[in-house]
Amino acid sequence: MWPPSPFAARPHSSSDHSRAMLRQAVLLLLHCFASLTLGQYDLCKSLVSTDDGAVWEQYACQPKAQSMKDYMRVKVDPPGITCGNPPERFCTLENPYLCSDECDASNPDLAHPPQLMQDREHTGRITYWQTVTWARYPEPLLANISLAWNKSLELTDDIAITFEYGRPTLMVLDKSMDHGRTWQPYQFYADDCLESFNMAPKRVPDLSPANITLVICTEQFSRWVGSKNDKNVKFEVRERFAVFAGPRLLNMDSLYTRMESMKGLREFFTFTNLRLRLLRPALGGTYMQRDNLLKYFYAISNIEVPARCKCNLHSSLCLLQEGNLQCQCEHNTTGQDCQRCKKGFKAKSWKAGSYLPTPNGSPNTCAIAGAPTGGGSKPILSTEAPTDTTTTPTTEPPVTEPEPPLIYSMPPPTTTINPTDSPPPPPLIEEKRTTSINITTEATPPTTTPQSITEESTPPPPIMEELTSPFLTESTPPVTTPPPTELPKPVVVESEEDCECYGHSNRCSYIDYLNIVTCVSCKHNTRGQNCQHCRLGYFRNNSAELDDEGVCIECNCNQMGSVHDRCNGTGFCQCKDGTTGPKCDDCFPGYYWKQGCYSNVCDEELLLCQNGGTCSQNQKCICPPEFKGVLCQQSRCEGGKACNTASTLHLLAPLVLLPHLLATLTAH
Repeated sequence: MWPPSPFAARPHSSSDHSRAMLRQAVLLLLHCFASLTLGQYDLCKSLVSTDDGAVWEQYACQPKAQSMKDYMRVKVDPPGITCGNPPERFCTLENPYLCSDECDASNPDLAHPPQLMQDREHTGRITYWQTVTWARYPEPLLANISLAWNKSLELTDDIAITFEYGRPTLMVLDKSMDHGRTWQPYQFYADDCLESFNMAPKRVPDLSPANITLVICTEQFSRWVGSKNDKNVKFEVRERFAVFAGPRLLNMDSLYTRMESMKGLREFFTFTNLRLRLLRPALGGTYMQRDNLLKYFYAISNIEVPARCKCNLHSSLCLLQEGNLQCQCEHNTTGQDCQRCKKGFKAKSWKAGSYLPTPNGSPNTCAIAGAPTGGGSKPILSTEAPTDTTTTPTTEPPVTEPEPPLIYSMPPPTTTINPTDSPPPPPLIEEKRTTSINITTEATPPTTTPQSITEESTPPPPIMEELTSPFLTESTPPVTTPPPTELPKPVVVESEEDCECYGHSNRCSYIDYLNIVTCVSCKHNTRGQNCQHCRLGYFRNNSAELDDEGVCIECNCNQMGSVHDRCNGTGFCQCKDGTTGPKCDDCFPGYYWKQGCYSNVCDEELLLCQNGGTCSQNQKCICPPEFKGVLCQQSRCEGGKACNTASTLHLLAPLVLLPHLLATLTAH
């Protein structure tokens, strides 16, 4: 017999009991049909029948992909770049002498505002945003188009930008993962990548599984093919997926497995904002022609961004609430991205759901406080009814949880603690030198015997040192002063609820008379009194909450191009002279890369090879036989016999030709 339905009240009659059984049977049937019609990871939970009755089985889940252009907020810079104020005429590249087009912001039929980049064009008439012409050449015609969603998204297909009247010859697509505070390039576009960005041109099919997240420069979408023949500029996502899932994306299990195992792959397709940097308009396949500048401008009719809400595999539904996209969180999670556990469900650290094991993944459900935390990766069964998963949008300030402190990539200066004064925050624990103090609460006789220390390589300091600093290191000087008659009783707490470590440690050291609690053995590349700082060589992921395991991102500075392996709070490394780029893996103009950046020996503009020498790859001048030197600036004919012979031949050459010249003149 079926147990009472978790949705129904306690039955008081046989008819009520029958209705409860019927409702439960219908619910099971609906879930069976849903599981047949839904795609992979579309289902967060399912009501299944077991020997103990109907239970909810939890799965990793994600929202469906959709076009995000309906939700994006478009901003165009600089001010005044949009045409129409004042009105202006335009020509076309196909027929540069036909200048009948006009842009007038005061006339709705002739205006081209930014919102026309995301309209549906139901009437069939193409509408587009348009800039002013390049009438101020040679000043660059530059425009930035910023797209914002106030939500983390994950790309599911190609980004496509449709240009009218020709695609740009120079453009950069940027992305941000922290709502536009910092930017990083996604892809470069140019008709000549080497000349424009000092990058060798590549296409996505040239990439391998090992470097599929490489930022490339492509010439595929910038060469002139006629404004009516090919209008789209793409950021190819399907071809990157196809490297793992096959050309027709039939082996998605392989892709999802790589998403879990390959570092940075899932983050590569994640963003909160996109930006188009338009650097040079279409030129019509020719050089800049100054006699008619009215034919050079940018015009975009459509921007398609196929993506899904990033819900960390804790939600299958994403809705627009109070103007913002919001994940409808399951698995006892909450937040706009389901990025933390609900209050009362923090028995273990929050974790994103996992695609593995396929096909249902692991939900990594947040456990109720006080419940056992083992087996977190297995599906969690519950006989309770599904609760309302609607969460409050992040626009409302939290009322119970205080704002966590920021994580900095560099530690603040340490402070010496004076036991006679009110104690300031303790110094940060430097990695590789962290020493945790294990002191029991039992009474200790007043002797000079040191307390036990967990780190074997650290010599045991005297007891008196515990009175002046909560941390012990190898550099601690010996103290021979007799201890007081009553010792304070520091204790090591091994309870995640009592340690304020944001889930990065469940052990902390407490010294009562200083009233200081310090986390011990911080994980996930964090450090500090509350595991609130990033280790050196890591920086804060601003799109993650402070209790996120991925809150600290590795700097990944290029060892050849950077001064050291540390970076600032936005992930930019400190580069050596001549080196540039966020990771110091690129060179400034005038430098070339060879296990680091070195100044060009020669070029064809400023560092010219002299006396007929030719420059080879900016690294060497190939000189004629009679010259030498870095720039072929020195003559070889300085005291050598061979040079004298060569000089004599040069002097005799006109005398040999003289009879021939005289004969030619007398013949005329």
